[in-house]
Amino acid sequence: MIKTGIGQDSHRFESTESSKPCMLGGVIFKDVPGFHANSDGDVIYHAICNAISSITGVLVLGGLADELCLKDGITDSSTYLQSAKETLKNHKIHHVSLSIEAKKPKIKERLDEIKRNIAKILEVEPHQVGLTATSGEGLTDFGCGVGVQCLCIITVSDESN
Repeated sequence: MIKTGIGQDSHRFESTESSKPCMLGGVIFKDVPGFHANSDGDVIYHAICNAISSITGVLVLGGLADELCLKDGITDSSTYLQSAKETLKNHKIHHVSLSIEAKKPKIKERLDEIKRNIAKILEVEPHQVGLTATSGEGLTDFGCGVGVQCLCIITVSDESN
């Protein structure tokens, strides 16, 4: 059986005085402040977690990740994504498709690095990760540079049969 999950996440930037790094897909962007979040606020990893939750029914963000963050002090979203992947159990990931809306940071030059990070955690090949980005042309808060939004669709098959 083939299943498709959808996930979304967004965060506002911290103030420009913040020393918190901006983390997207496990990559640090030094030209902008980090995200207002309990964790590192990596909206790419969070959107994938939410897409996985829509398949498994296991609440990762607001559930497993909150326990890791608030109880154990773990703020690295790659740990949340690893936990989300483990909830897939017998599901095989075929493709992860991501769309980012942000005026900043400029991620075009780092798309391959982000794809490799995602592929490594999810144990897929980089060509199984599709990643696009748009500036949003100033039509939303994300397009105006207030924060970043990421949408994710993940396709899996149940390999338990």
